Amino acid sequence: MSEGPVDPTTTDAWKALTELRAGFEPDLRSWFADDPGRASRFTFEAADLHVDLSKDLITDDLLASLLALAEQVGLESRRDAMLAGEHINVTEDRAVLHTALRLPADASLEVDGTDVVPAVHETLAKMYAFADRVRSGEWKGVTGERIHTVVNIGIGGSDLGPVMAYEALEPFRHPEIECRFISNIDPTDAGQKLKGLDPATTLFVVSSKTFSTLETLTNARLARAWLLDALGDDVDSAEAVKKHFVAVSTALDKVAAFGIDPENAFGFWDWVGGRYSVDSAIGTSLAIAIGPEGFAEFLGGFHAIDEHFAKTPLAQNVPALMGLLNVWYVNFLDAQTHAVLPYSQLLHRFPAYLQQLTMESNGKSVRWDGTAVTTDTGEVFWGEPGTNGQHAFYQLIHQGTRVIPADFIAFANPAYPLVDASDGQSVDVHELLLANFFAQTQALAFGKTAEQVRAEGTAEDIVNARVFSGNRPTTSIMAPSLTPGVLGQLIALYEHITFTQGVVWGIDSFDQWGVELGKQLAVQISPAVSGDADTAKRQDTSTQSLIAYYREKRK
Repeated sequence: MSEGPVDPTTTDAWKALTELRAGFEPDLRSWFADDPGRASRFTFEAADLHVDLSKDLITDDLLASLLALAEQVGLESRRDAMLAGEHINVTEDRAVLHTALRLPADASLEVDGTDVVPAVHETLAKMYAFADRVRSGEWKGVTGERIHTVVNIGIGGSDLGPVMAYEALEPFRHPEIECRFISNIDPTDAGQKLKGLDPATTLFVVSSKTFSTLETLTNARLARAWLLDALGDDVDSAEAVKKHFVAVSTALDKVAAFGIDPENAFGFWDWVGGRYSVDSAIGTSLAIAIGPEGFAEFLGGFHAIDEHFAKTPLAQNVPALMGLLNVWYVNFLDAQTHAVLPYSQLLHRFPAYLQQLTMESNGKSVRWDGTAVTTDTGEVFWGEPGTNGQHAFYQLIHQGTRVIPADFIAFANPAYPLVDASDGQSVDVHELLLANFFAQTQALAFGKTAEQVRAEGTAEDIVNARVFSGNRPTTSIMAPSLTPGVLGQLIALYEHITFTQGVVWGIDSFDQWGVELGKQLAVQISPAVSGDADTAKRQDTSTQSLIAYYREKRK
């Protein structure tokens, strides 16, 4: 798609939204009291996800204007172009086809004249065969022992997705194989993750498409040195690397130069962005952990939401609606952040995963044609699991001065159905958790009036401190259980929410040039850190001073 984006601020829908905002006084108490059908009208199903938008700051008129905005900026045509493999990543001249990674084997999708589906499933078959060999014990290390620890070495999308999913799907993991994840170039990360491991039973998965990412290759070299040093002189070092290292990369020459057998390299394509890659070969460590059947179910969850996004009318299209609501909050209600609050300890890394997905995608100030944006874009995503967050930052969400939309996520069935049987009681602990889940969205929506506070006998001088204004927007997302399929659905949901917002703002959500400058400068500054005086002199005075402090204090 070569044509430029529609400026949303010039549309009739934007003007209508501006007029609605001018007289907007949310009153969720009255909206629910006066409209018994509100909850059912604003609750939607998407595959296994049950999504309640009724406690969001939305009215029928607002929804109509948001849907009109989607039509007027061409959301559906842009979506269809993405799914068809058009090069909508214009700054890199690439297709955007993470959705192709989860197409069924009997599907067909031509990209630049080639059907990509057979190659996707060929790679999956190779991954699955390898995962089965590791899981069964057929794959053995150089000393003949089976693998008990898989260490994924990657950063960004090559780390955040696999580690998040590995944590989330703990109940589905192989009982005799542990995965660890090294990402940070801080040597503490590698030092801690390698601590206590048996090199004879450890396998490393080095995940870097180009096999040149500074952090990943540095950590891979550290891991290789650790392995060879720990195994000692009794083993052939070249054979040890081949038995204990595999790669997720398409740079087979660099893989071979490192010492990895290119036959043990799993590739992916330039139409897969890093933050959209957990369902590609980047998920090799996850496939080992949960097995090919679990990984296939994971992919099926993604595909179910892809189908919903592709085929459901926008008025019932959950990711489109949530993305449009986020536009309303950012551009009209001045929201600057968005909280994601999973009432599931297993999803404790999900907010961190969404930080990259959303903020690397939509943290842009130019549109896809290179012109300046005409609106604010993006929001800061953050969060922690409930109920931990309730005892930390919920104060700001309940009684602070900023609008903070919050997504609450919960499951009907727990991974660990424990019962508190003390004091002669029998209390389902998961129900205690869900009581908090339901209570928090209720409190945020409806608040507590001064009259209610006074009725509790509260002293007048502290009444105001105990008032909750309410009208704090929340979305509730529920599913029967946290399974591989449901996790795939949740990830795809937020992928398409992010896409929807990007289309409205007219930005390319699939490049990430903002991460490049700092990396380039780090390479240039590195000699100064090591003591090169000439390089140090070329830096600004602040950087010179900081480097000098480091060199003085480094032991």
